[in-house]
Amino acid sequence: MRGMGKKLIIGFGLLGKELHEQTAWQYYKGDIYKADFGNQYDTLINCIGYTNTYDNNMGQHWESNLRVTKHLIDICNENNYKYVHISTDYIYSGSKSFASENDVPVHNDCWYSYTKLVADALVQLECNNYLICRGTHKPYPFPYDKAWTNQVGNFDYVDIIAGLIIKLIEKDAKGIYNVGTGLKTMSELAGNNKQKILKGEHVPGDVTMNIDRLKNFLK
Repeated sequence: MRGMGKKLIIGFGLLGKELHEQTAWQYYKGDIYKADFGNQYDTLINCIGYTNTYDNNMGQHWESNLRVTKHLIDICNENNYKYVHISTDYIYSGSKSFASENDVPVHNDCWYSYTKLVADALVQLECNNYLICRGTHKPYPFPYDKAWTNQVGNFDYVDIIAGLIIKLIEKDAKGIYNVGTGLKTMSELAGNNKQKILKGEHVPGDVTMNIDRLKNFLK
């Protein structure tokens, strides 16, 4: 653990690193089951997740996306911390277009989406003070040679999404927020130098979200 501070990033992957770079908030990337966070913080930001979306390793999805969430909820409740939970737009991929935070989320057919949806429900049910951020962030520059022309959503690069999450945290947002930017296809995000292809049938084409709550809160 790196010193003292009021906000602690748990996990140091793509998003965790970006949050740290933009804020200098402390981070922890060790075994959370052995960590003693004491009374040093007021907010824990959970950036741990198993994001190999279509991997059928059920146990890994359950451990990283659900059991870790449960453990961190308990820590936050016991220490009166706020819990910031990073979710995904994929929990809406079986719902209607432009789903809002008040619409029923219906996930697509994979363990990733399922465990993320169950984790969201667990946060809402058991956490005393929480912020859930739903969205998708991508590395910059776009790391793949090909990009889908027929998947549309509010996804953006990690620095943009991280900046929005930071603003929500700093303004003490509570509850659920869809976090993203204007609608675009994945190929539009990737740019013209990437080969444009059609997504596979197993990949949801519509991961659009209503982001009015986000925009209104951050005015």
